[in-house]
Amino acid sequence: MSEQTQTQEEFLRGFDWDTYENGIAKVDNQQLNEFEQLVDKTFISTDDSEVVQGIVVRITDRDAIVDINAKSEGVISLNEFRYNPDLKVGDKVDVLIDVREDKNGQLVLSHRKARTIKAWERVIKAHETGEIVNGFVKCRTKGGMIVDVFGIEAFLPGSQIDVKPIRDYDQYVNKTMEFKVVKINHEFKNVVVSHKALIEADIEEQKKEIIGQLEKGQVLEGVVKNITSYGVFIDLGGVDGLIHITDLSWSRINHPSEVLELDQKLNVVILDFDDEKTRIQLGLKQLHAHPWDALDAELKVGDKVKGKVVVLADYGAFIEVAEGVEGLIHVSEMSWSTHLRSAQDFVSVGDEVEAVILTLDREERKMSLGIKQLTPDPWTDITAKYPVGSKHTGTVRNFTNFGVFVELEEGIDGLVYISDLSWTKKVKHPSEVVNVGDQLEVIVLELDVDGRKLSLGHKQTTANPWDKYEEEFGVGTVHNATLEDVNDKGATIPFNEDIVAFIPSRLLEKEDGKKLKKGDNADFKVIEFNKEFKRVVASHTATFREEEEKNMKQAAEKAANTQAEKTTLGDLDALAELKAKMDGEK
Repeated sequence: MSEQTQTQEEFLRGFDWDTYENGIAKVDNQQLNEFEQLVDKTFISTDDSEVVQGIVVRITDRDAIVDINAKSEGVISLNEFRYNPDLKVGDKVDVLIDVREDKNGQLVLSHRKARTIKAWERVIKAHETGEIVNGFVKCRTKGGMIVDVFGIEAFLPGSQIDVKPIRDYDQYVNKTMEFKVVKINHEFKNVVVSHKALIEADIEEQKKEIIGQLEKGQVLEGVVKNITSYGVFIDLGGVDGLIHITDLSWSRINHPSEVLELDQKLNVVILDFDDEKTRIQLGLKQLHAHPWDALDAELKVGDKVKGKVVVLADYGAFIEVAEGVEGLIHVSEMSWSTHLRSAQDFVSVGDEVEAVILTLDREERKMSLGIKQLTPDPWTDITAKYPVGSKHTGTVRNFTNFGVFVELEEGIDGLVYISDLSWTKKVKHPSEVVNVGDQLEVIVLELDVDGRKLSLGHKQTTANPWDKYEEEFGVGTVHNATLEDVNDKGATIPFNEDIVAFIPSRLLEKEDGKKLKKGDNADFKVIEFNKEFKRVVASHTATFREEEEKNMKQAAEKAANTQAEKTTLGDLDALAELKAKMDGEK
């Protein structure tokens, strides 16, 4: 091969076709691999969605330019840095690639999304490890508070703010506090935190120590934690105890708030507790001597005392004569009246009253009182005021089936028996004659001083009309009347408004043999008059049979007389013959 040919072949073998075709020199494969490895190690892949850290290299009016060591710089809106108004060039920030390349060929980054992802990672880790986190209380919400934890809004329930009930939530707003993440809902991205859990952990040790030292009768300092209608809960330093309303004061109280208020510090005494010492019964009044022990030793039965009505019932009223010392006034001791009424008719709660001590038992701590004893007993001079036969006007108080109770004055009652209400009416019940509350004239019939009983009569205030009726409608008198009611036994006829006579059926027969009917008017003769039982019996038949009976009686008498005359004459003739015979024999 000629020298010229060899030179051409060598030229072609050594010719750089890449430079001739592409305008650039061909890169060695080994060098290319080394370069690609270097790029992978140095630059960040924009296909990944992980959070990376970048450096602010420039700040414009609207954006922050951040170098994340990618093939190009990224852009983040300044709105995402409103929480950090001091952002400057050189600051390191967490970012997430939002758009790999916008229309200008730049990366679009998100700082907000990066913060959220990082925050969730920290919250999840805190939940798993029990780490204590700081949170900023942003505002109130229904049932609790909203807390910013690592940029995430978490919920703080009201019950998890403190171990004691919280009444003013606003005091925690805009404060930074420590919390424990207690619950995470990954599906709804919800986080629940608790401040109470931190407190409970601190006081648990204190609680164990306090419970271990508890003894009955021990006096401890506590704080009023909660007030209910039945008692007060006291915080003894991590351990709660209850003062029942009856152990708050020796005096009666309607509600514990009358004695204590929330957050009040006070000393209490331990009365009792269960085996586990979880239920602790406390007392407040036991720190002071019982008022009965301080009661005036000179006080005795018969003394007068003053007090206030604290409890009212139908059967009586409780009077507080000294703090914690009460006496009962039974309703029967409120008035001399024998008609028991409700105590509410005499006194009201809060009234200041004066009373007399009737019984006093210092050991049993009981006292009975009376009000009526402050006035004279109306029965003292009863015989002078209400002698037998005296007439008075009283008030009808109540009925019984057998009579009416009439009050002549307070404490003086008498009974009018139903039979003493009317001379003429057959009264079945007192309400037929009088009503409760009516004024009724009465006469004292009997007086039992020892038994405190009065027997009264009302009908006795007027003359007995049956005395007059006995003359007017006596046996044998004849009256004209109309039949009203007729039955198998007989009929009734009214002679006047008081007298209704009864005619037996057999005595209704007329002169023609027929019987009177309802509505018939005829004459009737009284054949029976009983004033005591107010019974009158009459007969129509007797009005026309009287003459027949009279004539029959006269005929019978005449016949008897004629027979007597015959008998007498015969006897005389026999005697004459006998005498003559006797004379002849002589």
